[in-house]
Amino acid sequence: MKSISAAEANRHFSALLRDVAAGQTITVLSRGKPVATIAQPRAQAAGRGAAKRRLLARLQQQASTGTRHWARDELYES
Repeated sequence: MKSISAAEANRHFSALLRDVAAGQTITVLSRGKPVATIAQPRAQAAGRGAAKRRLLARLQQQASTGTRHWARDELYES
């Protein structure tokens, strides 16, 4: 993983995007501390999809609680 200062990232943003498109993950530093990570969206989407599947599996096993005292149409009253 490559690290770059915020000022350098600002000055060379196009080159930074080319590096990310080539598969690199870049950490942006501000005053020496990491403040952002720039990576291809697919790498993040895979983890997000797995988290979503785990959440849905857990929710399907969980018993529903409370009672419903409202109708769906009430949510969209003008």
